Amino acid sequence: MSDAIAVINAGSSSLKFSLFAQRGVELDLVARGQAEGLFTSPKFVARDGDGKVVDQKAWGDGQKLGHEGALDYLVSVLREHYSDHRLAAIGHRVVHGGLEYTRPTRMDAGIVAALEKYVPLAPLHQPHNLAPITLLLARDPQLPQVACFDTAFHRVQPELAQAFALPRRITDRGVLRYGFHGLSYEYIAQALPQFDARAASGKTVVLHLGNGASMCAIADGRSMASTMGFTAADGLPMGTRCGALDPGVVLYLMDELRMDARAIERLIYHESGLLGVSGISSDMRTLEESADPRARAAIDLFAYRIGRELGSLAAALGGLDAIVFTAGIGEHSVLLRERVCRDARWLGVELDGAANARHGPRISTQASRVSAWVIPTNEELMIARHTRSVLG
Repeated sequence: MSDAIAVINAGSSSLKFSLFAQRGVELDLVARGQAEGLFTSPKFVARDGDGKVVDQKAWGDGQKLGHEGALDYLVSVLREHYSDHRLAAIGHRVVHGGLEYTRPTRMDAGIVAALEKYVPLAPLHQPHNLAPITLLLARDPQLPQVACFDTAFHRVQPELAQAFALPRRITDRGVLRYGFHGLSYEYIAQALPQFDARAASGKTVVLHLGNGASMCAIADGRSMASTMGFTAADGLPMGTRCGALDPGVVLYLMDELRMDARAIERLIYHESGLLGVSGISSDMRTLEESADPRARAAIDLFAYRIGRELGSLAAALGGLDAIVFTAGIGEHSVLLRERVCRDARWLGVELDGAANARHGPRISTQASRVSAWVIPTNEELMIARHTRSVLG
């Protein structure tokens, strides 16, 4: 029997999991899957390390499984199909660690309570990230659980990169640019030497483009600046989030449209971004397939904002050696990568169209002064590595 580490990433209506077997110094993926639609029409699927479905179930419309029910079913699947592995620990993705939690941390009830104060800064993620930790602490307090924070990678940024131009009485309360998607950026920083040693030790901008989207300037493997700030609604437009917004717009919504805080929250988190601009979908694949000019307008705005942020991050780095595309859109959208690289010719990016169509990994020409790459991220493996490290 070999030890295994489970990784859980809980969202508002989903619970994703991976199971890694410890074999010497290696962590081998043996299973992954997810439960989704937890409060509407629950569905569960689990696949082995080769992608073969080993368990699948649907509960039907109107059923409510919830996080607790999803955990129960996940445990039963692991016991049935992976009883030859002893569960040594569980690692969790937690979006916000604030200023206190800057490294992976073994969890207890006190730390969960401390992390709850960051719920207002990450309302879409933080309460749901913490829910399975609380459930498991109650059920099996001896089972080690480790939280890995999306904000932690950015805590080494220069103070100026984290600062807002607000009075000290505000910023001293922790109002600053935290940055997110840190586990993804940390994985790419560790993987990049295998692809481009010059970029890994130099100046690179990583584009984490998915339903949640951000970009990070990395120098010698360390975060220097990020497009996301105080919350995960800042920076680039996203699937349903607006990205950077003039604060005067919020005042206008309050004064002229009489919108309260919850209505504004719903607008900027759930009704904006690609969905809001297109009026069609938050899914880039759907928009790329659509002939509706509103879909094109949403893609154009997304690409334009990426280009602006790329110039800003290159300035923060004082130069640029490479760009890396990752996450769902970054890894799969040939069209968007082409658009971004073409717009970045002034920075020294020369796109290799054929390589881009093959999804790389290198999608720039050999003569390109700034190399461009497609590198799949693996936040789950990063969490498993951290969990093993915390437990020694």
